[in-house]
Amino acid sequence: MKYAILCALLVSASMGISACNKAESPDKVQADVAKATTEAAENNAKADDARKQAEAKAAEDLAKEKADAAANAADKSVAAVADAAVAETEGATKVALAKCEALQGDAQKQCKDAANAHLQTVKDRAKAAKSQ
Repeated sequence: MKYAILCALLVSASMGISACNKAESPDKVQADVAKATTEAAENNAKADDARKQAEAKAAEDLAKEKADAAANAADKSVAAVADAAVAETEGATKVALAKCEALQGDAQKQCKDAANAHLQTVKDRAKAAKSQ
């Protein structure tokens, strides 16, 4: 008997709760659906704009990084070429100075000065190329 009363109470309580969830009018439902649809479209548009801005920023950053890397590589290449030119000229200067030893007096001095001047010119040009 207690079980039957308990079941009856539970059934009546659940019917009372379900009675609170009554159906809305079709006009209200349509207005709610329209509002939700509009809000969803606005949120999607905002998210799409944010995505496009993020993609544009990422593309801009990537382009800048590529340009910086290319400039850095070019700088290293110029420096390597300049260093190679100096090394080559130093070797040629040693050979020229050795050949100058065969000369005497002013001719020897002029020969050595010319060889050293050429080496200094190459070093100055290399330094200028590296600093640009």
